[in-house]
Amino acid sequence: MASIEIITKEDLMAFKADLLKELTSLIQPQLKDERQWLKSREVRDLLGISAGTLQNLRINRKIKFTKIGGTVFYSNSDIKKLLTGEGEVM
Repeated sequence: MASIEIITKEDLMAFKADLLKELTSLIQPQLKDERQWLKSREVRDLLGISAGTLQNLRINRKIKFTKIGGTVFYSNSDIKKLLTGEGEVM
């Protein structure tokens, strides 16, 4: 004869908490490896644009950037906003 198990709301909440904890532990190492700043070449590759187009985005203030010495850096989170279609990041 088959046994019947009753699952309560508390059981489901405990399962949810355990599942969330497991997923968070799997995702956290990937988040730590992600760099905060990207160089122009990386941004061009991600967006699939030319150096001139990236320069135009900077000139027209469509994208934030920071220049240190001769190197231009872009915030990784700003680039993700562009990729997800959240619009301009200026």
